Amino acid sequence: MKRYKPTTPGSRGAVGHDFSGLTKKEPEKQLLRPILRLKGRSGGKITVRHRGGGHKRQYRLIDFKMFRFDEPAKVQAIEYDPNRTSFIALVVYGDGKKSYILASEKLKVGDSVISSEKRIAFQAGNRMPLKYLPSGTEVFNIEMLPRGGGKLARSAGNLARVLACENGYAQVALPSGEKRMIHEDCLATIGQLSNLDHNKIVLGKAGKSRWLGRRPTVRGTAMSPGDHPHGGGEGRSLTGLRKGPKTKWGKLAYGVKTRKKRSRSNRFILERRKGRK
Repeated sequence: MKRYKPTTPGSRGAVGHDFSGLTKKEPEKQLLRPILRLKGRSGGKITVRHRGGGHKRQYRLIDFKMFRFDEPAKVQAIEYDPNRTSFIALVVYGDGKKSYILASEKLKVGDSVISSEKRIAFQAGNRMPLKYLPSGTEVFNIEMLPRGGGKLARSAGNLARVLACENGYAQVALPSGEKRMIHEDCLATIGQLSNLDHNKIVLGKAGKSRWLGRRPTVRGTAMSPGDHPHGGGEGRSLTGLRKGPKTKWGKLAYGVKTRKKRSRSNRFILERRKGRK
């Protein structure tokens, strides 16, 4: 992490990324695509509040599947991706084809990674089915369905842990605290995702939040009764609601279960994640 000199009020106390471990190069042009950010609007109307503006970005095409089995790929660069919290790695296959993948914490330029449907070397960055991984293995970018592409544990510093494998399913402890059964043929990448210190970032000023596409948020208690259920009162008053905080439209805000009671995947959940305290 990088601490800034307090030369301005915005830099005093600010903590940012230290990009010294990244490769100094422009992103691979053939793997870039324009990105249309709707900024919380649907049909011109705001459907998600507090979004808008932000710095212009280009999307990096990430290979979450890694279906080129038994073909070693060499890491050519470790790069920053503005669209995600973890770093990404540019890999080159034997035929010269280039691809972006999620970078594990210990991955370095010059390393070789491989994906396979069989048992392969137990090395960070390698990808194989869960059934070949011993108990206690740290993994990320896990598939939920065989050959469906990585869906779980994909943000900075994330890792899941393989607990056991029996009856055709692997028991996996996810970063959220949930313990879940996943089919043993689902692929997962060995290791922990890069950029472990992402949660230590201190923006330092409101302007940096605007660069990220976040607009200001106003407390409901600071509004009038016509604008929010928490509004009104003299001074710093409470919400005045028995059942707890509500949204602007009068729906309960915290502790409300949103998952479908009859979801087909409920039977795969062994232990729920712990709720908000």
